[in-house]
Amino acid sequence: MRDSFQQQVEDLESDWTSNPRWQGIRRDYSAEDVVRLRGSINSECSLARHGAEVLWERLHSMDYVHALGAMTGGQAIQYVKAGLPAIYLSGWQVAGDANLANQVYPDQSLYPVNSVPVVVERINNALRRADQIEWAENDGKTVRDWMVPIVADAEAGFGGPLNVYELTKRMLRAGAAGVHFEDQLSSEKKCGHMGGKVLVPTQQHIRTLTAARLAADVLGVPTVMVARTDALGATLITSDVDDRDKQFLTGERTPEGFFHTTPGMQTPISRGLAYAPHCDLIWCETSTPDLDEARKFAEAIHAEFPDKMLAYNCSPSFNWKGHLDDDTIGKFQKELGALGYRFQFITLAGWHALNASAFELARAYAEDDMTAYVALQ
Repeated sequence: MRDSFQQQVEDLESDWTSNPRWQGIRRDYSAEDVVRLRGSINSECSLARHGAEVLWERLHSMDYVHALGAMTGGQAIQYVKAGLPAIYLSGWQVAGDANLANQVYPDQSLYPVNSVPVVVERINNALRRADQIEWAENDGKTVRDWMVPIVADAEAGFGGPLNVYELTKRMLRAGAAGVHFEDQLSSEKKCGHMGGKVLVPTQQHIRTLTAARLAADVLGVPTVMVARTDALGATLITSDVDDRDKQFLTGERTPEGFFHTTPGMQTPISRGLAYAPHCDLIWCETSTPDLDEARKFAEAIHAEFPDKMLAYNCSPSFNWKGHLDDDTIGKFQKELGALGYRFQFITLAGWHALNASAFELARAYAEDDMTAYVALQ
């Protein structure tokens, strides 16, 4: 029998105050608000809950959790076979070749909003099938944990708080363990390594993070929330309404009405500190693989929030060889982990692996016929 409304409220309040999982997390709504939105019947999001709990444990027990971006269920199976502890799902890859519009888009949130949740579900279905096969063939035993957590790209939320709320629910019903939201203006969203990015006010992105957490609470999932800031390379912002943003304004405006901002590390630090109580990890998008830059950001965040975990995009857009020598590249992720970057990922790994391997096979087959394909076998 379902607990009474008041009992659910009291249980949720107790969990928020006593569960170490929620230490340092601020909610700008009440337990009563959450229970009121749940309705009389709760939907169980078993995969999302399992993934979130596993991801949280791994973030705390491993030096860092590293992941590759996957585009297909088959790729995800290979990642798990190889021993990776998590899977990343990139909006860039979905835009490029895995969206419901069946289009090849740039990374500008042009695809239908439910495209990423559909790929999350597809990957989870593939992993479940691998788990079922291994379970059936080994009399109820599995060699590995197939259901590794998926961290999914929610872009800038595809709109305002209501859009964020609904998108988060779709992500969790598909089985996402974690989601990340960036502080760009959704209608002007661009890849993190493109110019012309337009930020929203700090307070507006906090509303985004709050809406996402509310959706997770309504569904009863301890989702790992990642707050991304694009402020390091951005030069525009929609409004001067937030006092925290005013110190970075130049006083100039664009014909569209946007305000010019001064790029630099202090802007993402300011935003990271503001986002910290509303998320589980903070991600500062960067344009180069720079350990000194990463250290400066980490030290500033940890001076005020010593236990706040960080995320780092080991981006394929970086010219790694142009910035770092082989020895530094080899220890780059370990040094990031020591700085508190507990989730590290290569966003476009699936795209590059798929297309590079397809080209190599096709080129060899064009020259050597069956000899080339047999070599693949």
